[in-house]
Amino acid sequence: MIGLGIMGLAIAEHLVAAGVSVTGTDIVAARRRMLSKTGGRAETSVAKVCPHAKVFLLSLPSSAALELVTDELCKGAARGSIVIETSTLPIPDKQMACDRLKAKGIVMLDCPLSGTGSQAKTKDLVVYASGELTAYRKVAPLFELFAREHHHVGPFGDGMKVKMLANMLVAIHNVAAAEALTLARASGLDVAQVLGLLRTGAGGSRMLDIRGPKMLAADYSPLMRLELWQKDMSIISEFARSQNVPGFLFSASVQLYAAAMAEGHVDADSSVVCKVIESLAGIERRPKPKASRAKA
Repeated sequence: MIGLGIMGLAIAEHLVAAGVSVTGTDIVAARRRMLSKTGGRAETSVAKVCPHAKVFLLSLPSSAALELVTDELCKGAARGSIVIETSTLPIPDKQMACDRLKAKGIVMLDCPLSGTGSQAKTKDLVVYASGELTAYRKVAPLFELFAREHHHVGPFGDGMKVKMLANMLVAIHNVAAAEALTLARASGLDVAQVLGLLRTGAGGSRMLDIRGPKMLAADYSPLMRLELWQKDMSIISEFARSQNVPGFLFSASVQLYAAAMAEGHVDADSSVVCKVIESLAGIERRPKPKASRAKA
């Protein structure tokens, strides 16, 4: 497991719990220690991971990280190895890595994941796999250990296309949920009751389910940091432009995330757009004071 962030570590933990021998690495020492505590084997570099595996799962934050990891895999991974690339990155960057590995006799699959870090912890992920079908079938049993569903969607890169469509809808639905709950609050409704009612009706969505409660509680601790979410939206915007497809709702949503970034919510969850919308509506919610403990 190369990359032990929230998503990568959760996947590794599920594999270890299922009895799979997992060796992993991350540039952050604390993340390596967390893997060790779960029963996995932690190494300090990709080069040191290579001798221990023939299947590599990548969960990386950037194309630059993918390039560096690809360098090491080209040097140290055995011919016939399979690389499962789960990150949300531009297709040309993934394709370049795939081509370099193929020249070394290594197969790369493009397998982005639909779901948040918290969903990864409960195996509530969907794998959009693409690439060589034979390789997919070989590693499919691993997907069943950490994901709710997995699908082979086509040639290499098609997984990322589906992932971008999923994230496009997530971006829009998240803002829609924030707007609806803010309107409910402004109109004097019981917002907790409204959230429950909306989740059971035709207007329900996974964003209402997952991020609605966070908006209700003004709890913007990150399921995914807004800064990383901005990276994903940039990838989606470029993809839409490359296909000459207008994205009116998506483009409007992007402005709310940009406003949240400008207000300094870089490390907050994307649900923080609710706070931005409330501010624009003149609503200010103050944190509830903590109950004081009575002295003996």
